[in-house]
Amino acid sequence: MANNRTFVQFGCGMSSPQGWVNYDASPTLKFERLPVIGRLYTKNASRFPEKVFPGDIIKGLPHPPGSVEGVYASHVLEHLSERDCRKALDNVFTILKPGGTFRLIVPDLEWRARRYLDAVAKSSDRASHDFMRSSHLGVEQRSRALLGRMKEALSNSSHLWMWDKISMRRALEEAHFDNIRSCSFGDATDPEFKLVEDRDRFVDSGNMEVALECRKPI
Repeated sequence: MANNRTFVQFGCGMSSPQGWVNYDASPTLKFERLPVIGRLYTKNASRFPEKVFPGDIIKGLPHPPGSVEGVYASHVLEHLSERDCRKALDNVFTILKPGGTFRLIVPDLEWRARRYLDAVAKSSDRASHDFMRSSHLGVEQRSRALLGRMKEALSNSSHLWMWDKISMRRALEEAHFDNIRSCSFGDATDPEFKLVEDRDRFVDSGNMEVALECRKPI
């Protein structure tokens, strides 16, 4: 919380800025928080920070309706199905105060599709491979081992639904947000977002992203 105002980040991964309530729905995080056995287990190079809490935006986060000043989601919504993404947007709208701000970043499907078509026009035999990899769609190789299959089943790293600026803007409108605008790093209307945003997430590995800011109507 910042100055008695609540700011929430979901799908935060290892990001846990001071002044924000940070949630992640990773099965690894849930396992790490189990008594005894969770303390002995480490899947990643490092454990989730203590200030990251298990929380699923689809099921709803533990905040009363109209109690949150700002919500941030960076490269999260593309990991949800189309229907679950819309449910997540509804839940963000519910917990925001009237006038509260929501900022989000997702990979830009249009940018990747245009790059793919440009490569096809140049007869590149890598066009489809580069598109699939940059969009994180499909499966390049599946594990044959039982442990590998179990890890795949528990993983939430794949992209399930891709968005462009037009479709995401429309989804926000249908969730009743207004004042929807394209945004960039550091231009948030509320300065608290400077604590949570990472410049590299706005241009991820050289790929362009859709970044939008919107508000819950007063």
